[in-house]
Amino acid sequence: MHLITRKRLNDFVALYPEVKTALQHWYRLIKLNNFDSFNELKLLFPHADQVGRLTVFNIAGNKVRLIAAIHYNSHRVYIGNVLTHSEYNKNKWKE
Repeated sequence: MHLITRKRLNDFVALYPEVKTALQHWYRLIKLNNFDSFNELKLLFPHADQVGRLTVFNIAGNKVRLIAAIHYNSHRVYIGNVLTHSEYNKNKWKE
């Protein structure tokens, strides 16, 4: 998959360095695979959820929520938000 944009991951890690390894692991798994559907993605990321047109990943033992738009036909992942669990619960990312 082609990821757009890694900058959001780097910015989040700058604020929360303790989750760097977990985000790097997620990044490698996404980059090394091409998913043709959400069902295929769920095989590798069983805790991912579909929320409307977005996919929410639980990372670092549910400490981090990564929200992405995935275009399976073009194998592109657009990273929208990377949030702590408490930031995610405020639902501002839905606006």
